[in-house]
Amino acid sequence: MSTLLEQIFENGAVWFVTVILVVAAIIDGAILKVPNWLTFPFIIGGWVHCSLVGGLAGFGWSLAGTVVGMCLLLFLRNVGGMGAGDVKLLAGIGAWLGTTNTLYAFAATAIVGGIMAVIMVLRQGEVQKHLAMGHQILHEWKTAKNAKELAGIARERKPNMMLLPYGIPMAIGSIAYFAFAGLLI
Repeated sequence: MSTLLEQIFENGAVWFVTVILVVAAIIDGAILKVPNWLTFPFIIGGWVHCSLVGGLAGFGWSLAGTVVGMCLLLFLRNVGGMGAGDVKLLAGIGAWLGTTNTLYAFAATAIVGGIMAVIMVLRQGEVQKHLAMGHQILHEWKTAKNAKELAGIARERKPNMMLLPYGIPMAIGSIAYFAFAGLLI
């Protein structure tokens, strides 16, 4: 039976991603931003790691994961519903762990993010206000001419909104998925 240290080494990429997610969550919780100095090296490091481990095929696998991770959140970012750092953070997960793990991490993240948003709204006690704002946002998505217009509307509304630093649910959801899937040990 292998030791815990051997298992951690065997799943080193997942452990590295876990550490980066924790750091990103702490920073996002503090300043509502996942900085480029964390996300760009995270993505590039995934490409390099996968290339060293799997050659050209590994690089392709990593690049595909990056694109999937980026595309999953890009629409929300383009309409002002999320920061670019969150998009790059999920792209980094893809760069290190590929498409399938990124899709599952994204699904777990969406569930955790939804639960956190509901709890935040309930704690604030202004459920009707947030339901009305949600209805207004959906109406804008149906009637706006393009993503740029939606992003402008979101920018104007941002100072009056309760913001969820999405790096936190991304860390919790992804790490929970890694644990559930047996990727940490």
